[in-house]
Amino acid sequence: MEKTKVGIIGCGNISGIYFQAGKTFDILDIKGCADMIMERAQSKAEENGCKAMTVDEMLADPEIKIIMNLTIPNAHASVAQAAVEAGKSVHNEKPLTITREDGKKLLETAKVKGVRIGCAPDTFMGGGIQTCRKLIEDGWIGEPIGATAFMMCHGHEGWHPDPEFYYKAGGGPMFDMGPYYLTALVNLMGPVKRVTGSARVTFPTRTIGSQPKKGEVITVDVPTHVAGIMDFANGAVGTIITTFDVWAAELPRIEVYGTEGSLSVPDPNGFGGPVKVRRAGAAEWSDVPLTHGYADNSRGIGVADMAYALRSGRKHRASGDLAYHVLDIMHAFHDASREGRHIELQSTCEKPAPLPMGLIHGQLDE
Repeated sequence: MEKTKVGIIGCGNISGIYFQAGKTFDILDIKGCADMIMERAQSKAEENGCKAMTVDEMLADPEIKIIMNLTIPNAHASVAQAAVEAGKSVHNEKPLTITREDGKKLLETAKVKGVRIGCAPDTFMGGGIQTCRKLIEDGWIGEPIGATAFMMCHGHEGWHPDPEFYYKAGGGPMFDMGPYYLTALVNLMGPVKRVTGSARVTFPTRTIGSQPKKGEVITVDVPTHVAGIMDFANGAVGTIITTFDVWAAELPRIEVYGTEGSLSVPDPNGFGGPVKVRRAGAAEWSDVPLTHGYADNSRGIGVADMAYALRSGRKHRASGDLAYHVLDIMHAFHDASREGRHIELQSTCEKPAPLPMGLIHGQLDE
């Protein structure tokens, strides 16, 4: 198999699992990595058997076809835009960009340049949520009429080595964790047409409890408790709460409700199960074996899917259109709270194609 050469920009906390994608997926060959701190790039390059490069070197390399953009949210737009203008396809960490305007510009430039835009999360391609997708489409719960999603925690300053960006523009619980939940819901239910929501900042400052910045105080610039309502294009109504303000909760991650039963969806921040169904008249929930592979941590599967799509010409699943629609939804929750109204979404997207069953580990469909 001819491999697709990939470059990684951003060698921080999340990069380790993406380097692993080069070993997991047959189609990927990670040629180089870059970071604003060259020593960090050199360390990752030595660890993973690739070349430490500057960003300019990477974008000028004709062999590299896909850039994995793992920078902080504030840099997603500028790094991705430069890569696209250099003729590279790009897979961004989430969110796609911070602003809608930057997201639109990125997608428009990519179309002109004839390259692809992809974006995390790609967890919806894991065995857990793909099993849920199959159950819905096979009619196990009838017609979906509603869904709930809850991401409840007290923020990241207690464990993350550099947590400030979680409380700045592009962060907060909705922009940090919302993409996992919203991408999973759009994959299962289809696009959203209208939202409303309420948001607040509970703690105006946060004190870092982790090293190396323990004791430093962060000023909170974004909502840290967001509750939203979604009207899906298929008629279903969804509810979501994302929060960094809650000390404890016993709520499920995601549930989907249909005319003939209910579906318990696993944590969308992971790739596996458990999956449970309770159909009309049943006395209890039933565990459902996973129908699909990639149930272990498979971050980078979206990049591999893009590589196959570039070769075959089919659509890739973790697409820019999907990521932009999720970005639009997240902004709309904040807009609705600030403006006191429903927001009719201007964006939409197709549901990504489901993965086929029976894939060989390390490979995807053409």
